[in-house]
Amino acid sequence: MKKGLDGVVQAGFTWVLLLLGIISWTAGAGVVLAEETDRQTGSRKAVELETITVTAQKQEENIQEVPVSVTVMSQTEIEDRNIESIGELSHYVPNFMINNEGASGMNAPVMRGIYANATTLTVSSGLFVDGVPVLSSTGYEDTVLDIERVEVLRGPQGTLYGKNTETGAINIITRQPDNDFRAKVSADVGKLLSFETGDGLKQSYTLNLSGPLKTDKLFMGIAGKFYQKDGFMENTLTGDTVDDRQHWFGRAHLRWTPADRVDVSLIASMLQYDDDAVNMSLTEFGAAAYGLSGFADRQVASNFQGSNQARTDTQALKINYDYSDTLTLTSITARRVFDDEMANDWDFSPMTLMHSDKDSTYTKISQELRVDSSSENLQWLAGFYYDNDRNEFSFASDSDFPAMASTTRRDFNGEAYAAFGQISYAPIKSLRIIGGLRYEIQDQEYENHILNTTIDDSWDEISPKLALEYNWTPSTMTYVSVSKGYRSGGFNTFASDPQYNSYDEEKLWSYEIGSKNLFWDNRLMINGCVFLMDLTDMQVTEAVTPMESYLTNAAEATGKGIELEMTANITSGLSMMAGVGYIDIEFDDFKDALGDYTGNKNPYAPEYTFNIGVQYRFQSGLYARADLIGCGEMYLDRANQYKRDAYELVNARIGYETEHLDVYLYGKNIFDEEYNSYGYYDGYYIIYSDPGEVGLQVTCRF
Repeated sequence: MKKGLDGVVQAGFTWVLLLLGIISWTAGAGVVLAEETDRQTGSRKAVELETITVTAQKQEENIQEVPVSVTVMSQTEIEDRNIESIGELSHYVPNFMINNEGASGMNAPVMRGIYANATTLTVSSGLFVDGVPVLSSTGYEDTVLDIERVEVLRGPQGTLYGKNTETGAINIITRQPDNDFRAKVSADVGKLLSFETGDGLKQSYTLNLSGPLKTDKLFMGIAGKFYQKDGFMENTLTGDTVDDRQHWFGRAHLRWTPADRVDVSLIASMLQYDDDAVNMSLTEFGAAAYGLSGFADRQVASNFQGSNQARTDTQALKINYDYSDTLTLTSITARRVFDDEMANDWDFSPMTLMHSDKDSTYTKISQELRVDSSSENLQWLAGFYYDNDRNEFSFASDSDFPAMASTTRRDFNGEAYAAFGQISYAPIKSLRIIGGLRYEIQDQEYENHILNTTIDDSWDEISPKLALEYNWTPSTMTYVSVSKGYRSGGFNTFASDPQYNSYDEEKLWSYEIGSKNLFWDNRLMINGCVFLMDLTDMQVTEAVTPMESYLTNAAEATGKGIELEMTANITSGLSMMAGVGYIDIEFDDFKDALGDYTGNKNPYAPEYTFNIGVQYRFQSGLYARADLIGCGEMYLDRANQYKRDAYELVNARIGYETEHLDVYLYGKNIFDEEYNSYGYYDGYYIIYSDPGEVGLQVTCRF
């Protein structure tokens, strides 16, 4: 079976490479044919795909000219898909998934099969909101409200974005207030398709407003959201729901343009969670470890009601100064604080075996200063980056068994410095060479206030990139790239052996071949790539003895994959979009005191992801859309003992749109498919998937 799978993968790579070559050589003829056909119909302008401008490489470029595998969604596309979170956004991006750790604000991105253990306090793919970095799983979330676009970059982005972007980066760019007055309010009421107790209701209300305070000089924008959803799990001891959710979000944006060449933005936002306990329970193995019998599906019997009171506060000052028509200076100064107060009953039983109370505050202050220049044949940028991290953490567990009770108070403090640059040069019109380099150094200190100990360490890394792109025709570009990414090192906070006090950074080299193409007179876009990844010094949980485990750099792995995306405007109003990703990532070398995992799949790496959507906007105002979303099976542990099975979800939306008022009926996961993660946290827990949902949405624009 293993050899057969390898044969399929190799054959797949061969066919994709041939397909990319055929696309490259035949695109010219395809475009000519489309132009001839379109002249007969006279409808080209009505159905032509819009040109998409992105800042994936921190300079404005046409997405079809960027040698990176990237998915872009505008605010309109996000609304059409009824996306409300980063997790839902990932459904429409090949080889991308968000693992929710059971509580709001605790998300771990998985890009191209690479996952960062939550205890590392890092991520494999960084999140950047208006340039503000979110490089930890704590607070890895933002509301996709009143934005201009979201860019999801796949592959190492270490050269321009630095640490913790070893497999990608997500850019959220909010909408700039300007001279146009805009206002919109929206209300959403829904019902869960399945739940154990309670009403199963959902409600959400949004508002965004922007416009000039002084024409051409001063502008203001505000956005806000309230979200509430009933839980779907039952505490059989009390009869209450377990996992109710309630969120508030607010953002204010003040923009000042005192001169033609100066643009200053001050942005402040807040995201507040007021949730009940986590949406998880014990597996049979976990229950047995506590000496308990198992629980029924979506039920617990807790004698303690958990809570999650978390809050993210962000402030950012962004200054752009156009020194000349080709030279721009950019400064981004930011502060982001994630404050988390969480209490939970981890045995989920009428006994007091493991109750916990956590209080943590993660603060990041960052500064990026860069200068960039752009001309017809030459583009370049250079910059400096600094950040300061402080993570204050306290944790107390209560138990009727003294050996299971503990208290922890510790701090992590660190600073990082980086210098980076990238240059893009076209020696001839059809060929472009891109080269980049970043040097980053990071110092960290760990303080244990219970044991009164202090440990410090430092790491430094060079992240290069080299890419070549060739334009076969104005509508077809092929690229090859080699790039490096890495994930920060860290500390083992409970190590009894000094050699395990800290672990080093994880490193990844990626080799990629891709092609970007427009056909059918710019009505059909097909972009694709194949890639090979080489991972060394992987951060894994190693059992150094049968009873003692630490995070170490004990593994190496190889991954290979495919990504393909398509968008087509078939007729005026009718469009279709699709995306598929495949990843095969296995350990080349990994064994510890409990076993040999060589040849096993990397945990949290879905074998494939796909999405297919069809949408129609009638001239009469009617609107309809349907999406099929799929995710392959993935393992949850290094031994490949526990896994989540493959699943498919269906979303649908139908409505009527006018100039100022839109009304929709929608359904998410309309067949109420369950895709629980059974065996999370080394087999002890099950994290339940959200049930299906149907609802009514009304939007007014002024």
